[in-house]
Amino acid sequence: MAIMLKTAAEIEKMRRSGQMLREVHELIRPMVVAGATTMDLEIAASRKIDWFGAKAAFKGYHGFPAALCTSLNNQVVHGMPSDKTVLKDGDILSIDCGVVVDGFYSDCAVTYAIGTPSALTKRLLDVTKASLEAAILEAVVGGRLGDISAAVQEMCEDAGFGVVREFVGHGIGKTMHEDPQVPNYGKRGKGPRLKAGMVLAIEPMINAGGPEVKVLKDGWTAVTVDGSYSAHFEHTVAITKDGPMVLTR
Repeated sequence: MAIMLKTAAEIEKMRRSGQMLREVHELIRPMVVAGATTMDLEIAASRKIDWFGAKAAFKGYHGFPAALCTSLNNQVVHGMPSDKTVLKDGDILSIDCGVVVDGFYSDCAVTYAIGTPSALTKRLLDVTKASLEAAILEAVVGGRLGDISAAVQEMCEDAGFGVVREFVGHGIGKTMHEDPQVPNYGKRGKGPRLKAGMVLAIEPMINAGGPEVKVLKDGWTAVTVDGSYSAHFEHTVAITKDGPMVLTR
C-alpha cells in the first residue's frame, strides 16, 4: 500500500477544490424538494461546475454518465440522475459529487430528507451524520486507520443499523481513489498509522436494516437487499499536525 502524503501547498489546492464542491452542494440543497427530478439537480450541478471552470470527477469515470450520484431511499450509492425520478414526501436522497480543480480531487456526499421523514428515517440520517463527525475526530497524527473505521461502526451498530461492507471510503488527491481504503468497520488500534499529509474521503454508508447490498442490472446502482433505506454522508479530510482539516465544509 502506497499512501501519498500531500504537502501544505497541495492540501491548500485540495481545500480550494473542496470549497468549490461545497458551493455546488449549497446550490442544489434548496432544490431537493418534492416534485423535483434528480435530473434537475444534475443539470444545476453541472452548470455550476462548468461555471467554476472545474471538472466533474464522476462523469466518465469508468463510464459513469453524470456529475452527481443521486441515490434514492433504498439505493446505497451510485444511483444515476433521471428525469423520470421525481422526489416525493417521505423520500430520502443521497447526493454524492466530486470535482477536480487544478489537478486535485474533492469528494463529498449529503443525504436529504424530502418533506417529513419517519422517526426511523430521521434517526438513520442523524446517526449516520454523527458517525461521520465521530470518525473525523479520529483523523489525527499518530492514530490508526482502524480508529476512524471503528468510530463509525460502533455508533451505527449500537443504534441498530447495518454498516455496508462492500463500499468504503478512500484516500484522495491527484486521483479520486488512492490508498488507503477507509472501511466503515474495523478495530481500534489496527491498520496503518495516520500521518500528517494524508487526505481521506471518509464516507459512512449505513442502512436502516441489514448491511447487505446488491448492484442492479445497470452495473452501477447499489441497493439494500432488504429494501431498507440507506444514508450516506462524506467529507474530504486532511490529517495535519494541528488536527483534522475538513476540506469540504
